[in-house]
Amino acid sequence: MFDVPLLIAGQARPSSDGRTFERRHPVTSEVVSISAAATLEDADAAVAAAKAAFPAWSALPANERRTRLLKAADLMQARSASFIERAGETGAMANWYGLNVKLAVNILREAASLTTQITGEVIPSDVPGSFSMALRQPCGVVLGIAPWNAPVILATRAIAMPLACGNTVVLKSSEVSPAVHCLIGQVMQDAGLGEGVVNVISNAPQDAAAVVERLIANPAVRRVNFTGSTHVGRIVGELCARHLKPALLELGGKAPFIVLADADLDAAVDAAAFGAYFNQGQICMSTERLIVDTSVADAFIEKLAAKIATLQAGSPDDERSVLGSLIDVSAGQRIRQLVDDALGKGARLVGGGQLEGSIMQPTLLDNVDDSMRLYREESFGPVAVVIRGSGDEQLLALANDSEFGLAAALFSRDTARALALAQRLESGICHINGPTVHDEAQMPFGGVKASGYGSFGGKTAIDQFTQLRWVTLHHGARHYPI
Repeated sequence: MFDVPLLIAGQARPSSDGRTFERRHPVTSEVVSISAAATLEDADAAVAAAKAAFPAWSALPANERRTRLLKAADLMQARSASFIERAGETGAMANWYGLNVKLAVNILREAASLTTQITGEVIPSDVPGSFSMALRQPCGVVLGIAPWNAPVILATRAIAMPLACGNTVVLKSSEVSPAVHCLIGQVMQDAGLGEGVVNVISNAPQDAAAVVERLIANPAVRRVNFTGSTHVGRIVGELCARHLKPALLELGGKAPFIVLADADLDAAVDAAAFGAYFNQGQICMSTERLIVDTSVADAFIEKLAAKIATLQAGSPDDERSVLGSLIDVSAGQRIRQLVDDALGKGARLVGGGQLEGSIMQPTLLDNVDDSMRLYREESFGPVAVVIRGSGDEQLLALANDSEFGLAAALFSRDTARALALAQRLESGICHINGPTVHDEAQMPFGGVKASGYGSFGGKTAIDQFTQLRWVTLHHGARHYPI
C-alpha cells in the first residue's frame, strides 16, 4: 500500500484538513493507495508555489533546463520498477506500465532536446529605422490534468514541454492513479528542477469538479492542458473560455481501422488485435471500428477470431493472463450494456463477451450498423465491431461517420492508393499498414472534431506552451502625424 502526499513547493505534505481517499485494486479490492485529498486552499497553494518558482526557472539558460530534464529522464528510467509496483491502482498488466515508463522517458528526453529550439523571427517593418521581432517566451504557470489509462505517459506529457519552454507546472493527478502521478512529481523534485517547479495535487473523486474549477480560475494559471474524455473535456474547455485561458484538449476516440480489398490480412489482423485489445482497449487510440471491404470481410473475421482466442484476460497476477483488468466493475457493466444493445438489434457475437467482475474477455461483433450504440459511442473497453462496406469511397465514408477524429489506420498493399485515402480521413493521426495505437515523443499528437484540438509532441508543443510577442527596436528619427 502506498501513502500519497501532496507535493507543493518541493515538500510532501498532507491535505490542509487531513482528509484522504482510497484507491482499491479493481480485481482484489485490496487498498493500493491512500492519498491526500486536496482542499481548495491546497490548490491555491500549489499554484502559488509554481508562480513563486517561475522567475528563477524561466531565467535558467536553455542548456541548464536541458540538463535537469535529462536527469529526470534518467531517474524515471532507473525507477521503472517503482512505477510498475503501482499498477494495482488500475489493474493493468506490468508490460503496459513498463511501456508507459519507456515512452515517458523518451518524452522527457525529447523535451530536453527542444529547450534550444524555441526560436523567433525577424519581420520586415514598413517603418524606417524599425527593427521588428517575433519572440516566444514562457507563459507562466501551466496546469496539467492527466488521466489514469496511460498514467506515466500522459502525466509526463502534461508537464515535459511546459517545463522545457520555461514554465512551471501544477499537475492535477487522476483520482484513479494518484500514486503513479505523485511519483512522477517526486522524480522531478529529486532531479533538482527546483522547489515549486513541479507541484502535484490529488483530490477525492467527489471534489474533482470544484478543484479543477478553482485551479483554472486562478489568475496565475496561464495555460491548461487536459487529456481525458470528451464529456469532461467540454467542461474544461468551457471553464477555460470563461477565464480566457488557452487550452490544449486531447479527448476521446472511436478509431476506424480500414481494411481495403487488397490488404495483407495477416498483418491487418495482428495490428487490429493489438490496437483493439491491448490494455483492455482503454487507450484513446484503441481500434473500435473495423471497416472492412465486403470482399475480404469473412476471411478477415475468421483470422481475427482465431487471434482473439489466444488473448486471455484475467488478473494481472495470473501468469496465464495476456490482458489485464478493466478499471473497475462499473466499466464492465457499462460496456456489457453496449454489447447487449448491439446484439439485441441484430449484431452477431463472433467471439468473447464474457464478463466477470472487472475482467472482460476480448470481444468481436459483426454486422454492426448505425442503429446500435456501439456504432457511435466510445466503448473504452476490449470491444471491436466489424462494419462492412464495398469499395474505397464507401469505406472512407463509414470511417468519417463519427463525431471523433483522433487516430485511424488503413491497410492496403497499394501505398499510393492508401496515402490518397489517408489524406481524406478526418483524423489527427493516421497510420498506413500499422495499428491505431502508436505514439512517439517527437510526433505531433492531437485530434480533430470531438477528439479535441491542439497537439502535444515535438516542436508543435512549443506553440502551445509559449507566448508569441511582437517586440520592436527603433533607431534614428521618427515621424509622427501630430
